[in-house]
Amino acid sequence: MRAVPISAKGRFRNWRTALSGSITPEATSFIKFCRSLASTALSLPIVSNNTPSASTVLSFLGPLGTFTDQALLTQKDLSICDLDPLASIPEVLHCVSDGRSDLGFVAIENSIEGSVNITQDTLTFETDVLIQREVVISVQMNLLVNSDVTLANIEEVVSFPHATAQCRQWLAENLPNAVHRAANSTAEAARHLAESKALNTATIGSARAAEVYGLNILAEDIEDHPENQTRFVLVAKEGIPASTGHDKTSLIIFQRADRPGSLLGILQEFAARTINLTRLESRPTKQALGDYCFLIDIEGHIADELVADCLRVLHMKHGQVKFLGSYPTDSGSSNGQDKDIREAASNASQEAQDWLTDLRNQLPE
Repeated sequence: MRAVPISAKGRFRNWRTALSGSITPEATSFIKFCRSLASTALSLPIVSNNTPSASTVLSFLGPLGTFTDQALLTQKDLSICDLDPLASIPEVLHCVSDGRSDLGFVAIENSIEGSVNITQDTLTFETDVLIQREVVISVQMNLLVNSDVTLANIEEVVSFPHATAQCRQWLAENLPNAVHRAANSTAEAARHLAESKALNTATIGSARAAEVYGLNILAEDIEDHPENQTRFVLVAKEGIPASTGHDKTSLIIFQRADRPGSLLGILQEFAARTINLTRLESRPTKQALGDYCFLIDIEGHIADELVADCLRVLHMKHGQVKFLGSYPTDSGSSNGQDKDIREAASNASQEAQDWLTDLRNQLPE
């Protein structure tokens, strides 16, 4: 399990400047104590240099026509990459973690069905990658069929389970007797349907999948909620993108012991630093029944003093903290007001630090 260290050097550089060379033995002792405390965490990693090029191998959930493929098309800088469609999300993430691919692109969360559990579990327990960016797109589900097929002909619906779940109500009302079968992706189901030329089967997928595989759209926008959005992440083996001021940090925190107030203790570290959580959920650790870890997204970047300090304390208190990356948020999800709040909190923290330094500088030599 990987935890990325946070360096104490930047934090103490300001203290030495403030002391202007007149460091008392007590102040020196205090600085050494804080440095030893911070040494339990990791040093800030080198900023990412994962600039896409024609030689960059980018794996994603294929085949062509998946919603992942559709989301990729919105990222012009990624279109020049050597695209490598793979059969499953775990395969995409393992290829990046093992060094067989430079980048990977997978769905991680949906506004209707929540987290994509296979993505979360693979990131948590099986691979060692860092998120480079997030991409959020609106998703329109369509019922795809071969030519001359009507609703009355359909006996089964084949698609990716998350897609089927997002259309549960529409399917119950319009195809109540149809059998549901799972596929590895919406596009895989569309491709197989086109190849089989079946007249009793439908699939759920994108308009792009219909175009790629020559299928008809029998019904459009069949998702149960019109504000249907899916969040995707771009991952790499290493590297952290530079802070943009509109960033998100993803963490996985494992409890040292399951005791009353353990989650509260974690959340208080964020609240004390005015750090806003954008996602909090639990996943079983697969070690024992009732043993859970916490998947947390927060606003801010590891380069921010308050975020770095929070991660240092969490690492010190909980030990097992897996860092999944600090990365720019999708442009549509940034919040200028929250950025102002974080800046105000950071300034207040710096003022408190300067105040404490001035006090300790008055200690006798």
